[in-house]
Order: sequence, then C-alpha cells, then structure tokens
Amino acid sequence: MTTPTDTPDRTGPGPGPGSGSGGTSSGAGTLLVDAVRNNMRQYGMLVALALIVVLFQIWTDGALLLPNNVSNIVQQNSYILILAMGMMIVIIAGHIDLSVGSLAAFVGAAAAVMMVKHDMPWVLALVLSLLIGAAAGAWQGFWIAYVGIPSFIVTLAGMLLFRGGTQILLEGQSIAPFPRGFQEIAQGFIPEMGPYTQYHNPTLLIGLVVIAFVLVQEWRDRRRQLAYELEVLPFNLWVLKCAAIVAAVVAFTLTLASYHGVPVVLLIMCVLLIGLGFVMRNAVVGRHVYALGGNKAAAKLSGVKDKRVTFLVFVNMGVLAALAGCVYAARLNAGTPQAGINFELEAIAAAFIGGASMSGGVGTVLGAVIGGLVLGVLNNGMSLVGIGTDYQQVIKGLVLLAAVGFDVWNKRRVGS
Repeated sequence: MTTPTDTPDRTGPGPGPGSGSGGTSSGAGTLLVDAVRNNMRQYGMLVALALIVVLFQIWTDGALLLPNNVSNIVQQNSYILILAMGMMIVIIAGHIDLSVGSLAAFVGAAAAVMMVKHDMPWVLALVLSLLIGAAAGAWQGFWIAYVGIPSFIVTLAGMLLFRGGTQILLEGQSIAPFPRGFQEIAQGFIPEMGPYTQYHNPTLLIGLVVIAFVLVQEWRDRRRQLAYELEVLPFNLWVLKCAAIVAAVVAFTLTLASYHGVPVVLLIMCVLLIGLGFVMRNAVVGRHVYALGGNKAAAKLSGVKDKRVTFLVFVNMGVLAALAGCVYAARLNAGTPQAGINFELEAIAAAFIGGASMSGGVGTVLGAVIGGLVLGVLNNGMSLVGIGTDYQQVIKGLVLLAAVGFDVWNKRRVGS
C-alpha cells in the first residue's frame, strides 16, 4: 500500500540548522501545531474511518471486526473501490465520469455472453472484457480531449449508451453460471501453504512484506522532505505514526489470517493501489494530471500535452470500470441487467470523501480507497445494527456533505 501523497501548502522552508535540540519548547510546540495543520487534509478521513470502525465495533458487540465480516467488507466493496481509484484520477484531472456504472454492467454482460453462450475460456473472456473497457474509455476520451465536448455531457451519453447495450446483450434476462475460475476473482482466497499453524501462512508472509514496504516508503519520504528542506513531523511523532501503521497492518493481517486468508480481489486492489499510486506520485504523466487539474492554462504553457493526458485518463477509467464490472459479475455469478446501478454515484462520493476537490488538482489514489472504505464500513455497520436502507442513504448523504464542507473550510482557513 502507499501513503497519502498530497503535498501540503508550504509557507516557507522547514526548520533550519539551529532548530534542533537547542530549540525552545514554544518552538517545538509551534512546529507540532504546523505539522498537524499541514497533515489535516491528508489524514482527516483516515482518523474518521478509525472512529467509525471503533463506533460500530462497540455498537455491534464486536461483530464488525469478526474475521468473516472483515473479509465480507473487502469483497462486498471491492468493485466500488476499484471504480473510486479511477474516478479519483478523473476528478484530479478536472473532469467527471457518469458512465462507469453502466460501463461496468455492459462489460459484465459481455463477459457473461462470451463465457456462457459461446463457451469461451474465462481468462480470454476477462482479457477481452478489459479491452472492451479500454475501447469504451478511448471512445469517450476522444470526444472529451480532441473534440472538446465537456466530460459531463459525453459520459452522460455514455451512461445511456452502455445501459442500453447491456439490455440488448442480455435481452432483459440474467445469464449464469460462470466458470469457477472466474468466480474466484471476487469470491476466492489465496491458497494455504506451509506447515499447519493457527493462522493462514501466506497471509502472514504478505503482512510482513507490507510492513517492510510501508516502513521503507515512510523513511524515504522523510529523507526526501528533509533534503528539500520541507517541514516534517517531529521525529518522535514520526516514530509514533510508523508504530500506528504497523499496529494497524498487524491487526488486519491477523484478522484475515484467522479466517481464509487474503481474498484474491484484495490482492488485485493492492496491485492497483501501488501501481496507480506510483504513477500519480512519481511518473511524468501523473504530475501532468495534477497540473491539468490545478491550472490547465498554465499546464499547457508549460508544455503539458493536455489532450493526450486527458485521453489516457479516460482510457484508464474504462479499464478499471471493466475490471469492476467483471468483479461484480463474478461475485453475483451472473450477468444481470440491473448491475451497476448507482455505482458511479458511490465512486464519486468515495473520491470526494477521500479528499478530492471539485476544482481538480487535489487528491490521492489512497484517499479514494479510504473514502470507499468509509462508505463500506458505514453500510456494513448500519446493516449489522438493523438501520434501514432509507436511513442509510440519509446518513451517507450527510457524510458526503460533511466531507466536502470540510474541504471548503480547510481551503478558506489556509487561504486566510
């Protein structure tokens, strides 16, 4: 996994050579306050997620964090989290995509037709499904990037087009069942290996790898910030932060390892999270996406190929929508005309709760995952305590409004 990467606004260089152990207590206190303010946007929703988990863990008498329920939360929300990652990138670029739910349904229907009606091997059907998603994203990206039609209009048209295509492909009926291998994408777990223990051995190994990766990444980030004389957390707080991350990973690993292990779809999401996070953080195209969303005119004057970048953003969104559609179909073990309804709203909500800005240029892929988990845990927790779906919608709407309101307030505070 990656860590939040939004670079906070800086008002000056970090502490100079004379701000070490000889500094006053008031200076250390000021540094601490500044560090908290600078990281408020990054970690606000992560803290909110932790509080929501604690609340429902108490409210449900411990049922929320039972190993089988944790695995269920991961699998139940996997397709929304996949969509949210792509939607976050689209919003960072200054656009929106209303077609992802219908495209996911269309691709799921196409996969069902290929596997059930034409006896196509599921691996080939999956590859072709992803190519269909890429082609759909390229189609929409062309109209947006090269013709200049607003993304809202193009993707609204796509929503209608792909929803109608789903009905045509399925002829108004569900198609099932799928090959077992395809079902394992959404329902399966990695196999057990090694000697018998009370825990799932491969999951424990994966947990150790994740801990090592996160600690190395945190250390590199801190050294990079110090090299550029940026403000960093005081060393004691940084160690405390790393310890909290390790404790969270250990708890999550042991929870999964005490059940069936890591779900296959969780591995898929981790690969996407690491890959997309690296691209958005370190690759040239990722920095260009941020630049376009922040100030398109300035980015173009700086040599950013805005049309190409926008086109690639929507191709990526199309592939992720296709993958989400396949994951959803595999979980249901059927291609159904009702698939994908309101998926786009859930993905957009997850992105904004996770730190995206309406003006573009702000957000992280990890933030989208955190926002999706906030919604997923809310859904699961409210269901466990018996809150009706009508009240669930009201509460999720208020959470979204609060997240965006916090974003507006934070911008005004920084601006003042």
